[in-house]
Amino acid sequence: MNRMLVLDVVGLTPRLLAHMPRLRAFADGGSRAELGTVLPAVTCTVQSTFLTGLPPSEHGIVANGWFFRDLGEPLLWRQHHRLVGGEKVWETIRRERPGYRVANVCWWYAMGSTADTTITPRPVYHADGRKDPDCWTWPPELHDELEAEIGPFPLFTYWGPTAGIASSRWIVAAARRLLPEHDMTLVYVPHLDYDLQRFGPDGPEAVAAARAVDEVLAPLLDDAERSGTTVVALSEYGITAARRPVDVNRALRRAGLLHVHTNATGELLDPWTSRAFAVADHQVAHVYVHDPADVPAVAELLGGLPGVAEVLDSVGKAAHDLDHERSGDLVLVAEPDAWFTYYYWLDDERAPDFARSVEIHKKPGFDPAELFWDPQDRWVKGRALLHVLRKKTGLRSTMRVVPLDPSPVGGTHGRLPADPADGPVLLCSEPDALPGESRVEATEVRDLLLRLSRQPSPVR
Repeated sequence: MNRMLVLDVVGLTPRLLAHMPRLRAFADGGSRAELGTVLPAVTCTVQSTFLTGLPPSEHGIVANGWFFRDLGEPLLWRQHHRLVGGEKVWETIRRERPGYRVANVCWWYAMGSTADTTITPRPVYHADGRKDPDCWTWPPELHDELEAEIGPFPLFTYWGPTAGIASSRWIVAAARRLLPEHDMTLVYVPHLDYDLQRFGPDGPEAVAAARAVDEVLAPLLDDAERSGTTVVALSEYGITAARRPVDVNRALRRAGLLHVHTNATGELLDPWTSRAFAVADHQVAHVYVHDPADVPAVAELLGGLPGVAEVLDSVGKAAHDLDHERSGDLVLVAEPDAWFTYYYWLDDERAPDFARSVEIHKKPGFDPAELFWDPQDRWVKGRALLHVLRKKTGLRSTMRVVPLDPSPVGGTHGRLPADPADGPVLLCSEPDALPGESRVEATEVRDLLLRLSRQPSPVR
């Protein structure tokens, strides 16, 4: 059977590939295609489509997070495998070949999955409120083996102001260890996401990030070539320049539709009493409207906001395969240079305490400002160091380092790409894997992997 390595190099585009000689050489010796993505073009949604062959309307992952109607809570970055509907590609292969072994290295919705081996980020949350870096593995003993061989999972370089190449280097090292023991190895490589969101896709930082990823991937690609492993490299989206944040929840609050309640932490979004609120996710926002009679007025209000390109109602959602019960009653799509904030407070003095922290689970929407140190605080890095020292002595502390001004954000994604050069790309090490195809849809990636799994291993 054909052994496969599936690399999700998030943010990879044809433009960036020009600065990645090792990955480009692998593509030049194989085949490549433009890769059509889905709306929203965000990690959890696109990965779920790759693995199931289904659009969001069928697998149910309508964003990186949504309003859980049965819980009454907006929640992002859940991890349970069963949130994803549909049969995963390796489950289909196993019906033909029982014993087919799969490793998942940091692809999303990994916990509780049917993969044989799993590594996924999972911080330690102590009873006193402290958070320490860690990961979850299956089998459990793999956790200690990885720590002994390559060190603890570097969570603070995986996201936040210190996000950088160290997390991708750790992930690739873990993948190299697992590759020989598995028939399919899924690997998520996040580094391009960071500086392209910080600085945009057109500057020297983007080129430097592409070269850094290429260097980190080289040993894994060499391992695959030596072992006769077929390599598929793809991306979920391309990142484009961001210039205009759109405060959709603030517009709803000013209109009297979004309500908050206040406690010792500040103002909190109240989804139970709000007539309308949005769960913002990059360039797409799901808007939940309590009373169906309010939907036309909410659509008119939000459609008039500068930076909003489309307001999708039930017909629009169906046209984009987003007509799922988890979706908002309305879905907003931003203009190409705009993106949606989650902010709902009208006075920064009343912002909740988690707004200035890296807190992906408490915020009712995605916050790319978490990639920055607060430029208004000249002592911000000293405060961060003091926070770490306090933690090490067992004291509780809050790291308030994230800016409330979203203007530094330089790149975004989520809407469908206007230019293929700035969209995702699909590469394969096999020259005849994509015969005559100039474009492959995200829903067709699963069929490609099935077809490759049935081919004999290539001789190197």
